[in-house]
Amino acid sequence: MTEKLYNDNVMLKSCKATVLACEEKDGKFLVKLDKTVIFPEGGGQLSDRGKLGAANVLHAFEKEGCVWHECDMALEVGAKVEVTLDWKVRLDRMQQHCGEHILSFVCWKLFDSNNIGFHMNEDTVTVDLDKALTEEELLQVEQATNAIIWDNRPINVLNLESEEAAKLPMRKFNSNLKGILRIVAVEGADVCTCCGTHPPFTGMVGCVKIIRAERRKQGQRLELLCGGRAMADYAKKNRILHNIAADLSSKVEEVPERYTKMKEEIAGLQEALKEKTAKLLDIEIQEVLAAAETRADGAKVMPLILDDAKIGKSLLPKVGALENTISVILAVQPERISYFVTVGKNTTGDCRAYIKLLNDTFGGRGGGKPDGAQGGADFCPNWQEKLDLVVAQLKAL
Repeated sequence: MTEKLYNDNVMLKSCKATVLACEEKDGKFLVKLDKTVIFPEGGGQLSDRGKLGAANVLHAFEKEGCVWHECDMALEVGAKVEVTLDWKVRLDRMQQHCGEHILSFVCWKLFDSNNIGFHMNEDTVTVDLDKALTEEELLQVEQATNAIIWDNRPINVLNLESEEAAKLPMRKFNSNLKGILRIVAVEGADVCTCCGTHPPFTGMVGCVKIIRAERRKQGQRLELLCGGRAMADYAKKNRILHNIAADLSSKVEEVPERYTKMKEEIAGLQEALKEKTAKLLDIEIQEVLAAAETRADGAKVMPLILDDAKIGKSLLPKVGALENTISVILAVQPERISYFVTVGKNTTGDCRAYIKLLNDTFGGRGGGKPDGAQGGADFCPNWQEKLDLVVAQLKAL
């Protein structure tokens, strides 16, 4: 068994310990100590990091009451080592976990919305609620959560028999749990079973910010940042916002209005560009059609080269309305070539055969119906030669 000093004093940053075992696994060394200040992963909380003498502790986990430290070097069994906690990491873990506790309590207390899932990683914390809250309600949750944090309320850890623990006003309790239970209690707020580390006072959490909320079935997933993570996120987004404001030559508070105006202007320009492009394409189609050679059956084979597959697809009704015409549209893009083929009015031919010819020539895939088909292939630098070959073969049919 390992004496878990973090259970009694989360502020303890170091201790002296004896190495009980050291095992090599997957290029790392698993070290067991008689005591430790390093919290192992558990209860949804990530493990601490730190050092055992000169060895770096990359991760820690608990097995059968013992804490195993995953290190980057071996330690001699029986050696005395200084166990040093990476306090920055510990503080981050406590801020995220405790912030989640308080926010979950507020969701439950104010809106009867229960935490049914919690996940913490190195970047964010997510909380799954069984009941979705509105934007206004989430703002209330955030404000009430931070009010509790800024009250700097005491956080107590209680070790109680399950029968005694069941009498507490807990947010959630598993009645199947028996024996001595570890209870984390925020004064006047959240009370629940938890094996994780929490600061002695709520003020150490700093703040909680909900950065995203999305519906999940009947419930909702919240993504939040606490303490140092919230401040880092604010600094990054504040810098981005100020840079945008500088680019727009406006004040920060004017950015939303300027952005809306720019979107309207861009939409107008896009519509005007669309109209101009359509007119230019009409002219190009007529020029290419006039230069196209006529087959023996009287149909013209018209190749049209574009740089946008969406435009190519949108042109199909237009070229399909042309008399006695077989249209081959090639959209050449940096990584892919898309192609379309259609027969016009009063034009004999089967586009399924034509698309097969394109697939065979370009090494692509595609299909369709007798009056129209489409496909595509990876970009090839000699696409013009291949297109000329296809057109020549279509003329000879």
